[in-house]
Amino acid sequence: GAAEVPSLFVSPVKPPAAVLSPGENFCIPSLFCFPSWKGVAGCCAKTTTAPLDRVKILLQAHNHHYKHLGVFSTLCAVPKKEGYLGLYKGNGAMMIRIFPYGAIQFMAFDQYKKVIKKQLGISGHVHRLMAGSMAGITAVICTYPLDMVRVRLAFQVKGEHKYMGIIHAFKMIYTKEGGFSGFYRGLTPTVVGMAPYAGFSFFTFGTLKSIGLAQAPNLLGRPSLDNPDVLVLKTHVNLLCGGIAGAIAQTISYPLDVTRRRMQLGAVLPDSEKCLTMVQTLKYVYQQHGIRRGLYRGLSLNYIRCIPSQAVAFTTYELMKQFLHLN
Repeated sequence: GAAEVPSLFVSPVKPPAAVLSPGENFCIPSLFCFPSWKGVAGCCAKTTTAPLDRVKILLQAHNHHYKHLGVFSTLCAVPKKEGYLGLYKGNGAMMIRIFPYGAIQFMAFDQYKKVIKKQLGISGHVHRLMAGSMAGITAVICTYPLDMVRVRLAFQVKGEHKYMGIIHAFKMIYTKEGGFSGFYRGLTPTVVGMAPYAGFSFFTFGTLKSIGLAQAPNLLGRPSLDNPDVLVLKTHVNLLCGGIAGAIAQTISYPLDVTRRRMQLGAVLPDSEKCLTMVQTLKYVYQQHGIRRGLYRGLSLNYIRCIPSQAVAFTTYELMKQFLHLN
């Protein structure tokens, strides 16, 4: 039959018996480092794009202070109105969230990939797509309350603060919005959107890596720092593949991201009673604002945000794997 497509993060030149898949049979010290260094990858990526995240949230939910502005006009208007630190509103909650989110997503991906291959006998492109989708959903559910708080803080504008900080936001949402269930508004579009986003992100990166190393190993690849028998992508190629993967995944799932944000903001928006369910919110946004200024509002900003974010995440992931001798 056809040769098996190399796994996402390990592409052997000639498959020696000693080469292990990530997360498989490594020593105890590596096990304790495993979630930590993968969380670092996510933190590094998000830190570089925090101002763009804040502007995207303001545009997606049509904050009345900035709804008449475009992407770059808003980027300029926020510092003038709220100071440069205004670009980082909600960043504290995002940093608290992204560390466990990145760790859970990358670790779950490796584990799901192994289980799917072993239990279902599925390998290659399909098991990579399935594992990526399941890993994204797992990470979202585990860290969703922190994302809710981050969005509420980021949507606030100077002089109109409803929440005084992360802890205060947790208390307010819990007491005024139905207890624990209040933290999971918008979970449905989040899960539905994360499946194609995470799945196509990992799938695209893995496919580009496999094709690149198979077709042009000398041009695009180099021996791994920790195992010369394993071929890995050069750093600039890693960045490019990660960026392309993020852009494709964002385009597919973006309308559901807009829906999620509107539902998360809940009582903060004047039209919250019209955005109670995923279908209801999609219809409302489309009817009120159309496709370009509604369902895809802020997409150009998201390209700017997601390309460096995904590029840094996948590149850091690969470099840390070599540093910890996991190849």
